[in-house]
Amino acid sequence: MNNSQKDWFTDWFNTKYYHILYKNRDDSDAQLFMRNITDFLKLPLTTHILDLPCGKGRHAVFLNKLGYKVTGGDLSKNSIQSAKKFENDSLHFKVHDMRKPFRQNYDAIFNLFTSFGYFDDDKEDVLILDNIKQGLNKDGYFVFDFMNVLKVKNNLVEKEVKEIDGISFNIQREIVDGFIQKHISFNADNEDHSYTERVKYLESEKLISYFKEVGFSIEHIFGDYDLSSFTNNSNRLILVAK
Repeated sequence: MNNSQKDWFTDWFNTKYYHILYKNRDDSDAQLFMRNITDFLKLPLTTHILDLPCGKGRHAVFLNKLGYKVTGGDLSKNSIQSAKKFENDSLHFKVHDMRKPFRQNYDAIFNLFTSFGYFDDDKEDVLILDNIKQGLNKDGYFVFDFMNVLKVKNNLVEKEVKEIDGISFNIQREIVDGFIQKHISFNADNEDHSYTERVKYLESEKLISYFKEVGFSIEHIFGDYDLSSFTNNSNRLILVAK
């Protein structure tokens, strides 16, 4: 089973195997980051936050528990279906493609855990940022959490096997043609499966140029979920813009 190279995420994110492979993600870092960034930005509890893309809702659910009104949007119908079990009067989920404009505006928009840089054409990445900018209320914050590609490059694990729920996921990583690629192959349900995750190799200067192109003003740059200063050896690249 092979996916199209351009929209690899459309198929892969909708499979049950994606959720099996990543089922053991530690929520403690996500919750630490959400506490720290909302405290740092002094976001009042009246803030309506859009978590985009939200996956199965782990960030959105925790933000809602902190007292915020939250909407989660994601292209994956399976993820949204899973997230909907958490819905309440102040937490809602919907299917949404980041490349499409929003139907309403938000006080803050969060793009978390390297959910950007999927496309060959820079214009599509810039379009997403422009949609986000247009979807913010006046003085609204955009919180962008990406990997630090310099550290990824210096610490790349080229091959590994992960055994989860009786499935052996064979994983190979490489940096090719400006993309960090993660090739995932496995046999499950008596069928061979193969997917490739592709995320653009975006250093801070390139990302900042994207932000400036759409008219964002970058207020802060952090290097981890403790909101430490960014360096070439930081774990993350976090931009806060208005």
